[in-house]
Amino acid sequence: MPTPKVFIVRHGETEWSLSGKHTGRTDIPLTANGEKRVLATGKAMVGEDRLIVPSKLAHIYVSPRKRAQRTFELLNLGLPDGALPWNPHGDNSCRGIRCAAAVQVTDDIQEWDYGDYEGVTSPEIRKLRADQGLPGRWDIWQDGCPGGESPKDVTERLDRLIHEIRETYHRPVLEKTHPDPAETGNVLIVAHGHILRALALRWSGRPLDAGPTFLLEAGGVGTLSYEHHSLDEPAVLLGGAFHVGDE
Repeated sequence: MPTPKVFIVRHGETEWSLSGKHTGRTDIPLTANGEKRVLATGKAMVGEDRLIVPSKLAHIYVSPRKRAQRTFELLNLGLPDGALPWNPHGDNSCRGIRCAAAVQVTDDIQEWDYGDYEGVTSPEIRKLRADQGLPGRWDIWQDGCPGGESPKDVTERLDRLIHEIRETYHRPVLEKTHPDPAETGNVLIVAHGHILRALALRWSGRPLDAGPTFLLEAGGVGTLSYEHHSLDEPAVLLGGAFHVGDE
């Protein structure tokens, strides 16, 4: 029996991700190169014989920010007209392999609210804090962001989302109570760098200040799952194989 998975995809490159500016609430588009890279990711990772199999997705969560939504549109997933809960942000939207999973926009997976640090780079933040007489090196996982979210704030919303995924999509598959025996329970999330790294930590039951500091490049793909087909053993899947149908 395949173990349910959560595929996490960070949005593609933006001008601010290139410059290192922290981008939370600010709604900026992908660069042209960012769109090209997402298209390449979709062709490489999404398909009936690829890591993410469109026909086997049970549900899709997308951030309310247009950079994440545009990334989803370019991921080689084909949705019928009107299936998107937003107006498309460009050409070639959702032209790909047929996918019947519902797409849900949720604030629970929007990027960390950087507050006073919105649009500011890490070196600039360290200098600002030194000028303010704040001790030590800034660590978002411990310190959070003044005027924005704390690690506790982020933990609360991610734990809410994790509970929903496990109870709605994964438990029925793992406990074999789902009415469709072929159901995988696989979920796709398209969002942002810090929030997806935080999700990986909370998925594995670790506090945000525990580390390790996972990395996820712009346009990158990661996978969360379980050991031994058990909800009690959540795990980060470091390397996933492509799907191959039975001969």
